[in-house]
Amino acid sequence: MLTMNKFKKNTLILLTAMSLSSLQSVHAAGHEGHADHSGHDHTRPDSHAPIGVMGDHLMREDEIMLSYRYMSMEMDGNRTGTESVGTPLPGYMVGPLSMDMEMHMLGAMYAPSDKLTLMLMLPYTSISMDHLVNMSGANFTTESSGIGDVKLGATYGLFAKPGSDFLFNFVVNAPTGSIDERDNTTGPNEVHLPYPMQLGSGTWDFAPGLTYVQTYDSWSWGVQGLYTFRTGTNDNGYTLGDKRDATLWAAKKVANSTSLSFRLKALDWDNIDGTDSKLMLMPSMVPTADPNLRGGKRVDALIGINFVPPALTSLRLAAEAGVPVYQKLDGPQLETDLVFTLGAQYTF
Repeated sequence: MLTMNKFKKNTLILLTAMSLSSLQSVHAAGHEGHADHSGHDHTRPDSHAPIGVMGDHLMREDEIMLSYRYMSMEMDGNRTGTESVGTPLPGYMVGPLSMDMEMHMLGAMYAPSDKLTLMLMLPYTSISMDHLVNMSGANFTTESSGIGDVKLGATYGLFAKPGSDFLFNFVVNAPTGSIDERDNTTGPNEVHLPYPMQLGSGTWDFAPGLTYVQTYDSWSWGVQGLYTFRTGTNDNGYTLGDKRDATLWAAKKVANSTSLSFRLKALDWDNIDGTDSKLMLMPSMVPTADPNLRGGKRVDALIGINFVPPALTSLRLAAEAGVPVYQKLDGPQLETDLVFTLGAQYTF
């Protein structure tokens, strides 16, 4: 018999396939007419969502957009539930102290029609984690870096009227990132690194979602919800937890070239299903190797800025920074302190 988790995944796959099939039929039926589009204006600074949001708009037919994003996340200290816990961590030989993650993401978008925009994202990730050896008080650092999981996506216009867009999002996460990263710890030999230090999921992941954007004369707002679900088990015998992502933002145009934004982002992610075969003996040594201590919930508050140079309106520069206002973690688990995104987008 199927477990409830497998049943849920199979149901989501079926519903997603049905949705895509329906959208393809609607697109084919209406291809000869003019596609619904709200009249997206790339020269207006708040016509794009904050740089930390993707899949928020449609482009005009045959438009191409190239993008670069630099993203960083700083984590410091451990948390169990909503309470911070100090190190050394009772019951473990090693405790994580902090983690820094940086990602450089190159992106390309192309619109084969006014109603459909395709997306490709290529990430390069660097991760560094500091640890404390409980018995000796010694510190050590592990590092990993490389290409992460490539994302292939599509945004489809479900409904539009002047100033409004209702969009269907769909992203496929290809397992191109390594799940076999190794580094030195307290000895001369490299060891297999725990889950947070790996660069990919090792599985094909799918993220369907919906986005609504409303634009007024001098400000705009939007909301987006995504559900990331994993399929199958990776080569090391585990599956990362499913993830739910919801965000709400508002942006105000403060000049013809500049807008400011405020955004709330809620995340809810599950524990890992299964156990990495190369970490079977490590969960009692360090909590980052325990698949039952990877889930949690978090709400971030972020502020951002979009800037369109008056002399080069095809270019958009943007930045966004935020901090958690709520965290509840299946821990002990490192808590997030700061998230930051800096980006540039060029349309032609």
